[in-house]
Amino acid sequence: MQYCIFTEPQQGASYDTIVAHAQRAEALGFHAWFRSDHYLIMGEGDGLPGPTDAWTTLAGLARETSTIRLGTLVSSATHRHPGILAVQVAQVDQMSHGRVEFGLGTGWYAREHEAFGIPFPDKRFGMLEEQLAIVTGYWATPDGATYSFEGDHYRLVDVPALPKIVQERMPVIVGGGGPRKTPQLAARYATEFNIGFRTLEGFAEVLANVRAVCVEEERDPATLTYSAAWPTVVGRDAAEIARRCEAVGIDPASDHGERLVGTPAEVVDRLGALRELGVDRVYLQTVDMTDLEHLDLIAADVLPHLT
Repeated sequence: MQYCIFTEPQQGASYDTIVAHAQRAEALGFHAWFRSDHYLIMGEGDGLPGPTDAWTTLAGLARETSTIRLGTLVSSATHRHPGILAVQVAQVDQMSHGRVEFGLGTGWYAREHEAFGIPFPDKRFGMLEEQLAIVTGYWATPDGATYSFEGDHYRLVDVPALPKIVQERMPVIVGGGGPRKTPQLAARYATEFNIGFRTLEGFAEVLANVRAVCVEEERDPATLTYSAAWPTVVGRDAAEIARRCEAVGIDPASDHGERLVGTPAEVVDRLGALRELGVDRVYLQTVDMTDLEHLDLIAADVLPHLT
């Protein structure tokens, strides 16, 4: 199983803090560093020093890291026009020498859209499907050819489909808990299906459903990577766990069934159980990006027991 770090910079992180976090994750040997695509803080707090843009951030990290893979979990289809998005992602892939992965979803945070004046239609699934068709078709267009698309939401006419991605195929991540539509999109366009914030039983249920939908869509379920995202708090003892929980707004005494919270030994056991379900990759959501010792602890006392 691959172990990735997943962050939420909209909760309050400067670019310098982001760079330090990603570079520490790289030095510790994590497979990938992913960030959310949000502009507005969630819950309590002031979000200072202010929001950062996902793809601007990843462009910078492409030049300030050298081995770790970089991506979004997930970009919002409401935030960017797909023709421009295809250019942005391809350029960052070039800047990183082929280390980019691309997650895309419908977008869900209505207050964020209201705050920034971003249109937020009630029905966004058609937008997501057309964006997936456009970016994958754009990146697959051969040298010297142009790409066109005519849909209900977007129209592209003879675009030269440049720049080219470095990778043979861009990893595309689709996720969610819907029983039909999202798994269908993953079967048609994605390389990875992501499941977020569930109990072990919840992960198992979604995995079984996605595999069944793949069969219906005539996609071999084994050709899809399956990943899970878990809010993660690891501490050597109860006091350290409580301190890290409180720093990210988690009640230490609450039920942690949909989170990965505990001592290194407890976390190893739960990640092992997740792996037994057939999960290929896990995103460890670490929200306090100033706590680099948290990454150190996971790398030193958790990962060696899982390889």
